[in-house]
Amino acid sequence: MLKIFSPTAILGYGFPEKTYYNALSEKPDIIAVDAGSTDPGPYYLGKGISFVDRNATKRDLYYLIKMALKFDIPILVGSSGGCGTKSSLDWTFDIVKEILGTENIKAKVAKIYSDIDKEIVRKAILGDKIKELDGSSKLTVEDLQNVNNIVAQIGISPFIEAYKKGVNIILAGRSYDPAPFSAIPIYKGYPKGLSYHLGKILECGAIAAEPGSGRDGLMGLIFEDRFEVYPLNEDRKCTVISVAAHTLYEKSDPYHLIGPDGVIDLTKSVFIQKDERTVSVMGSEFIESKDKWIKIEGAKYLGIRGVCIAGIRDPIMISQIDEILEKQKILLRENFKDLNKYEIFFHVYGKNGVMGSWEKEKNLSHELCIVIEVIGENQDHVKTILGFLRSSLLHYGYKNRISTAGNLAFPFSPSEVIWGEVFEFKIYHLIKLEDYEFPIEVVEV
Repeated sequence: MLKIFSPTAILGYGFPEKTYYNALSEKPDIIAVDAGSTDPGPYYLGKGISFVDRNATKRDLYYLIKMALKFDIPILVGSSGGCGTKSSLDWTFDIVKEILGTENIKAKVAKIYSDIDKEIVRKAILGDKIKELDGSSKLTVEDLQNVNNIVAQIGISPFIEAYKKGVNIILAGRSYDPAPFSAIPIYKGYPKGLSYHLGKILECGAIAAEPGSGRDGLMGLIFEDRFEVYPLNEDRKCTVISVAAHTLYEKSDPYHLIGPDGVIDLTKSVFIQKDERTVSVMGSEFIESKDKWIKIEGAKYLGIRGVCIAGIRDPIMISQIDEILEKQKILLRENFKDLNKYEIFFHVYGKNGVMGSWEKEKNLSHELCIVIEVIGENQDHVKTILGFLRSSLLHYGYKNRISTAGNLAFPFSPSEVIWGEVFEFKIYHLIKLEDYEFPIEVVEV
């Protein structure tokens, strides 16, 4: 039996001290934690930086490193620094070095880089070794322009190779979420289906418990014929529903979960409530992939973003809001004929600001929040466009207007803010990598 501690949903999200000390008392065999996601959007990948605060990450690592070295067990970190680029992994490594130096202790650290050179992707495009994922379009060589960082979502093999080098801490670049949790169990001979499924449950910490929380942890136990999961916080419990529901988390197929090494087959999975707080799972199987297709992600630079936020409470204006906003774009084009490389987005909260064109509820609120978003070539152009839209909308004479004192209420001054660089996910595809090995660097700190 192996005991795996998942302290939190994402490194830096935190965990209660009582969870940590409860885990300490149980003496786990492995500490594994996911550190990244694409959920915060493409900006962080484009910049190669973390979306989690440095102090928060350091706080979590401080506790976990002390536990690992106390019991001489490994820590495996997936998607280091959030986006998993070399720069974000090295950022995490600097925090590890800082902790070890402060505590005057030594450790052996493996760094697994998952960055993919743009030339490899270019050759794959030309060699028809790129596949689209749902929601992505066909990738061309021209699409690689202005793509700053490209990362591959690695599976278990690089983790296993790093572990075999006898290290204390494994920091990996962009990773398949279950990989750091399932790599060592699979290496030690536990069934792949159970190991991967356990990794899927542990990847987000106590989100798989009731009440769910990304800022708390779970313990996972794997056996030859089953795995068990339970929270380390007495205020939570795992139930058949909570664990089964997390199995489906971020998945479109309830029975087949596709990853870089194959498919987790859940058609024979059985969930059993072992006790009030523990769920046992058996029957999960794994289907090996015949060909090695790995997901890659890349963010493309688009320009500079500026934003203006304003409130509207006039029911006459609210009833005409779509027509009024479209008119502002026409007025802008008439006023600035030399400006052409820009995009304008009106996000109307209280109407469809969250769902956009998918919104089915047609009843309008008595007040609206208008978020004016402009993306342009440079900061000066964006400021010009934002300023015009703000002033034009503020004083626009719409049909049946009663008050001429101003149409908008601004919660902030200045009302326009330049948010900075904008990126989009241009690469969200599968690549066929044959005989490619992700570099592993071992450092004694």
